[in-house]
Amino acid sequence: MQQNKSVTEFIFLGLTQDPVRQKIVFIIFLIFYTGTLVGNLLIIVTIKLSRTLGSPMYFFLFYLSIADTCFSTSTAPRLIVGSVSAKNVISYNECMTQVFALHLFGSMGVFVLILMAVDRYVAICKPLRYPTIMRRQVCIILIIVVWVGSFIHSTTQILLALKLPFCGHNLIDHYCCDLQPLLKLACMDTYVINLLFVFSSGAICSISFLLLMISYFVILHSLRNHSAEGRKKALSTCTTHIIVVILFFGPCIFIYTRPPTTFPMDKMVTVFYTIGTPFLNPLIYTLRNTEVKNAMRKLWSVKITSESK
Repeated sequence: MQQNKSVTEFIFLGLTQDPVRQKIVFIIFLIFYTGTLVGNLLIIVTIKLSRTLGSPMYFFLFYLSIADTCFSTSTAPRLIVGSVSAKNVISYNECMTQVFALHLFGSMGVFVLILMAVDRYVAICKPLRYPTIMRRQVCIILIIVVWVGSFIHSTTQILLALKLPFCGHNLIDHYCCDLQPLLKLACMDTYVINLLFVFSSGAICSISFLLLMISYFVILHSLRNHSAEGRKKALSTCTTHIIVVILFFGPCIFIYTRPPTTFPMDKMVTVFYTIGTPFLNPLIYTLRNTEVKNAMRKLWSVKITSESK
């Protein structure tokens, strides 16, 4: 990380330079980040301790909540602290680490969403073979593959970032380090690197979104052969997943699948999928999922009963 010695630190311009708005940003995103931590940790603890949430869907939801927590943590704390700091500075090494973490946990969330779609496909379209196909050993192997794939992807992104030379200009018109804002500061022709960036991150977002929507279309089409009760339950689960997919991949595709141009809305779009989506996911999965809500109530009632004794 020491090859670009002409720039040792970067200065974030953040979401706004207005002091009053910066305080508003601090309050809003502190609430969002706190909600993200509480919501996702509640899901993690509930799935870990509950005996009724042992199916593969909740096994994958457990890791989605971990990915969401870490994904939000890679950007939110610095945005919150930077909004009330006199000078929002990040060192070169910390910036590269943020790029790595952002893509590691972001791609992990993408891959886990794909596994959840596969799980729903097998459960609804191949119900008799579901226990065999989605047994625990297979799920563990799939999660290991997800970790390896995420690590490979984030490694390619950090290698691209490390190739960028910086010759003095260090003002980042953003609130976090990513390849798009860093490409604007590089003192070289970034056309090839941007193509590689779009080919990797952009392709992962676009292809994953396409595969997910096709899989859910196939699942919804197959529901016509199920009973009314089965259709209702499967439709509720799939609708939840589709909402999460659209909320995450819409902004992701907007940011990562275009030439190195910037728009005024870029920062707010990035806020939505790095901070907003991890905040909304626990609400979506708990408010629309009876099993999770019942498991949470049961765990809290057991805890209250044990404390009263």
